[in-house]
Amino acid sequence: MARKRPAAKKHIHYHKDGSIWAKGQNIDGVMTGYWEWFRKDGSKMRSGYFENGEQVGEWTTYDKKGKVYMVTLIKPKKKK
Repeated sequence: MARKRPAAKKHIHYHKDGSIWAKGQNIDGVMTGYWEWFRKDGSKMRSGYFENGEQVGEWTTYDKKGKVYMVTLIKPKKKK
C-alpha cells in the first residue's frame, strides 16, 4: 500500500504589530512551495520557492513601491 504524502498547510508569520510578515505553505513544519515576505507597511519585500525547506529557483526582491529590484537564482545544494 502506497504511503500518502502529507498535505501542504497554509502558514502565516506576523510582525509584532500584527501585520503579515510572511506567508506560504508548510508540510510537517517544513517550508514548501511559494512564499512571500512583507514589510510592516504591507508592501511585498521578497518572494520565491522552497523545496524540502531549501530556497530554490528564482527569488525576487521588491522595492518599497512594489517594483522588482533584484532577481537572484538560487541553485540547489549538492547532496553529500
